[in-house]
Formats: sequence, structure tokens, C-alpha cells
Amino acid sequence: MTAHDARLHAFRSDLADSRLIGEVTAERFVAGRPARISASVAEVRKAPRPDAGTNTQFLFGDDVLVFEQTEGWAWVQGERDGYVGYVADAMLGGRDHASTHIVSVPRTFLYPGPDLRFPIAGQLSMGSTVAVTGAAETRGTHYALLPSGKAVIAGHLQPIGEVAGDYVSVAETFLGTPYLWGGVSGFGIDCSGLVQLAMRMAGRNVLRDSDMQAASIGEPLDAGPDFSGLRRGDLVFWKGHVAIMTDAETMIHANGHTMLVSREGLKEAIARIGYLYGGPTGFRRP
Repeated sequence: MTAHDARLHAFRSDLADSRLIGEVTAERFVAGRPARISASVAEVRKAPRPDAGTNTQFLFGDDVLVFEQTEGWAWVQGERDGYVGYVADAMLGGRDHASTHIVSVPRTFLYPGPDLRFPIAGQLSMGSTVAVTGAAETRGTHYALLPSGKAVIAGHLQPIGEVAGDYVSVAETFLGTPYLWGGVSGFGIDCSGLVQLAMRMAGRNVLRDSDMQAASIGEPLDAGPDFSGLRRGDLVFWKGHVAIMTDAETMIHANGHTMLVSREGLKEAIARIGYLYGGPTGFRRP
């Protein structure tokens, strides 16, 4: 997805040099109140109403700053990437415990206790962060226990600070995940959301939207007239779209053509996309 055409407002907040990104207006400076996303996935909307479009999403455990609250909605800014928008008040909680682990598989379940036979109590996406306060074993399966008493499969978590060696391998675990405009999770994801989440799991925080990524990730790359200069991990940008090269000829992307995260030959994609949107606008090497 691209950055939205609405005004982008910059001001000094508790995040040094951060930029407010989204379709909102800052009438005055307000010091943000710390909060944390308590829902599995929180839709970040353009306006404070349930039928407003989704700009992006925040995940369980994401730290945010709350600037205003009115009629069941909060105007918040994500601390990790500076994105702002409106989320429902019910999706916010306090920062009562420091997060210790991050979900390292595309999707996992929350259970009301340490037993996989219990009815599930929720779902978590890769990138969600939790506070692990205990451990349990039931019939040989190991569980991490959360402050709420809920449990998650211990093998689906890794300590915060432990990162993947190859962000492309992370992206490949999302093959077959549904495409979702504004999505950043294992339940539905868009092209730039896939890049952002995969790179985050490899220890690199990048901006959210494809045009921002095209201006900020790594270095510009001359792919050559036949694209022979590309290699695994390089990024290919079109107007409003980004894909990740998995080798010199093939890419992976969340796309509206298959409505999935899928592999596609680069030259085939260029021919298909060019019919409607033109050729690639650039290449970058992270």
C-alpha cells in the first residue's frame, strides 16, 4: 500500500524526530499516554468509526501512544514505526508487564490454560509480543504462561532480541496467506506489510508503506537491462507495490492478482503488472 494523499503532519513527540503518518490532523501538541494493544489485531482506521477504511494494523503487544480519546475511539501512534490512526478503545490496555517474547511462526493459538485440548481463547500473529511469566508441560507439550493465565505453545515463541538470519526465509513462511489491504499479520497481509514484518523478524525496523520503503530501505540498485543484477533479498518496486526477490528470477509478494502471498517469475510479473500500472519504478538492496 502507498502513503496516503492526506496531509502528513510532523511534530516533536516523545519519539524523537518521529513523523505522524496517516489520515489524521494534529490541531495541537499533546503528550502521548503510553498504552499497549491488547487485541489480537487492531485495525488502524482513517476516522473514528467502524466503517472507516483501514490504513494499517497493530498487533498484540504493540506499544502505542494515545493522544486523544472520544466516544470509544483513540487516536494513537505506534511507537515502532510512527504510524497513526484511530483504534477502538477496547483494543487498548496498560503496560503492566514488560514483553519478553515474540511470536515467531505465522499464526498461533492462545489457550485458557496449558492444554491444547482446551477451547482456544484467541489467536496471535507472528510479530505479536507477550510477557512470559511461567512454563508448564502437559502430555509432553511445552507451554509458555502469560500474566493472564493463558498459555501459548512455547515453541512458537522466541526471546525478544533473537532474530532470523534471512528475512526472505521469514517472508516465505507466509506463502498462501490471504492478501489483505492494510494487513500486517499472519491472518492477512499486504505487500509492504510482508516486507515490514519479515524484516522486523530479522532485526530491522522499516517504514510501513511501499513508497516510504522505496525511499528508505537500503540502497538504490541498477538491476541491468535484463535484470541480471538482482539477487535474493533485493526489493522490486512498482507504483503502489513491492516484491521480494527469492532468487535472481523469482519473487514473492502479497498481491491482489492471486489474493495471496505467492511466488511469481519477475519477468512474468513485469509483463502482467505493466498492462495496468507500468513497469518497475525502482530496485533496492537492503
